[in-house]
Amino acid sequence: MPPAHQHTPHHGSSHGHHQEHGVGDSGQAEILDLDAEVLAEHIASVTGWLPLKSEPRQIVDLGCGTGAGTFALLERFPEAHVTAVDASAGHLQLLREKACACGVSDRVRTVQADLDTNHWPDFGTPDLVWASASMHHMAHPDRTLHSVHELLAPGGLFAVVELDGFPRFLPADAPEDRPGLEDRAHAATDSFHAEHVPHRGADWGPMLSAAGFTVEDERIITVNIEGSRSEAIGRYAYGSLQRIRGVAAPALSPEDLTALDELLDTDSPNSILRRDDLAVRTERTVWAARRT
Repeated sequence: MPPAHQHTPHHGSSHGHHQEHGVGDSGQAEILDLDAEVLAEHIASVTGWLPLKSEPRQIVDLGCGTGAGTFALLERFPEAHVTAVDASAGHLQLLREKACACGVSDRVRTVQADLDTNHWPDFGTPDLVWASASMHHMAHPDRTLHSVHELLAPGGLFAVVELDGFPRFLPADAPEDRPGLEDRAHAATDSFHAEHVPHRGADWGPMLSAAGFTVEDERIITVNIEGSRSEAIGRYAYGSLQRIRGVAAPALSPEDLTALDELLDTDSPNSILRRDDLAVRTERTVWAARRT
């Protein structure tokens, strides 16, 4: 499948994103905002690729976070209204503030809800449901998929955007004294994620089919953005590695932990914020599934 020119999740939702890396709501919101800024072209390419039969008028963004998907969808579909759903009141407040600042508050409704419950609030009857980096956080994904199937209008589309893992930022030979540090830090979080987010990296195609959807298309999105394209990439890398450190620290060698802390020391000449060799490298997969 050809790579798109850009998405999710964002790792972009909060139901979606439990506090799996020991960062509070405000720190998580900053990461979601940076994710949206850095990956804006990718998100736009996904919304443009969706195999829609007609332009949707009612959209639900499940696990909307601070609104990366919501605002991309509003821009792509200028006649649409979006119901943005998240478990975090703080994220929804930020989303409403952005909607006001962009002059689209009349096209956005926010709903605070835990999507793992048996009974969802009334989200209307959408033509399109969007879930970016949120499905892998569900405790009962099969039940959630059935709920989305019931929610959608007949013929409506469900777009699931999922990530293989956190992006990589450093070259393989960095830092000089501990090359490969970033990969080891990610590996040190594997057991945590296997326990707390076991569906990350799952193949959602068979699960969507089992829930009654017809999977019409699947696309792998390769992201490789050079750091020179955006100064936000340094802040994105810093925030992401901070989150990883909170989980990885107990499993890292003392030498690796020291090197990681030096990267995260904003006063150090070796701070990740001072590097000019960063890039954002990751993959996302999109499934387009129809309620037939």
